Amino acid sequence: MTAETKTETETAQAPGSGCCGGGACGTGTADVQIGGVTTVYQVTGMTCGHCEGAVSSEISELPGVTSVEAVASTGRVTVISEAPLDDAAVREAVDEAGYELVGQA
Repeated sequence: MTAETKTETETAQAPGSGCCGGGACGTGTADVQIGGVTTVYQVTGMTCGHCEGAVSSEISELPGVTSVEAVASTGRVTVISEAPLDDAAVREAVDEAGYELVGQA
């Protein structure tokens, strides 16, 4: 049992080893590219966390949306998507949540 533990430790520390076979995942040198389009919208009517959640939930359902952060105190909604979003679709989602999209901030 001791020999098995030692072998596993040596394998994990060996250069070029890793679960992907290329070694990048085990060395911490992998190039991670985080892509996407960030768009900030101005929304009126949000007053609390429930409002933030409602807006975020509706916008999150749009195809290609990877992240939504709504802030009631500023009325700003930051959306990260794989590609630029159709403003009409965002407006419809915000409207569905019960708020009004003013436009891009």
